[in-house]
Amino acid sequence: MPKIQVVGESCIDIFVYCDADRLAPDLPVPILQENRIETNPGMAANVYRNVLTKIEDCSLVTNESWMSVLKTRFVHEKSNHLFFRLDSSKPIETLDLARLDFSSEIMVISDYNKGFLTESIIEEICHSHDCVFLDTKKILGSWAEKAKFIKINEYEYMRSLSTITDILSNKLIYTRGADGCNFRGKNFPVKRMDIRDTSGAGDSFMAALVAEFLTTSDIEKSIKAANSAASKVVRTRGVGVI
Repeated sequence: MPKIQVVGESCIDIFVYCDADRLAPDLPVPILQENRIETNPGMAANVYRNVLTKIEDCSLVTNESWMSVLKTRFVHEKSNHLFFRLDSSKPIETLDLARLDFSSEIMVISDYNKGFLTESIIEEICHSHDCVFLDTKKILGSWAEKAKFIKINEYEYMRSLSTITDILSNKLIYTRGADGCNFRGKNFPVKRMDIRDTSGAGDSFMAALVAEFLTTSDIEKSIKAANSAASKVVRTRGVGVI
């Protein structure tokens, strides 16, 4: 029985670090010269590997084709400026609920809205387990009301503003970048710092949040630990870990 079970779509994050010293003669675009490539597991798999830095007893249920789901970012080596991102993947299968172990202490749903998790599947998981932490790219609705806590970012919060019920509002932890995060009308601030890369910061936040909650059962302490973890990750290049 895993103490924490992470459920959601995964991918491979690829960072191609480049130099760009001149523009193409026929088009106003930079000519990229590849310096190096870094890869790591992304999306739900990144939440999972972050949890493992805190809690060894963790499992991952994800799409079987995750290694063929690629997010390739072309990044300027010196400035860390992102030129563009190229996504490529095969269709992602829908989760078979029989794969889940509902005896875990905490279920973490990392929903990137790529087809692995439907609203009805998420609703069924939340009805079947009393401690589900949900992070979703979907517009929120009544299907999410049985989750224990819901972590989204400010952009996702604004998208869902018209559909957030009182029940959902009481469960929402929404991150606000340099302004920390909000929960039940209270702001949890973070120290101002130089940010190098926000890639994967939300995954690190969620991982630290659930790891701390597993130990303390105190959501405010967990939010503070999550803020601290995300603040460290954004000071590194690429998709960092806690």
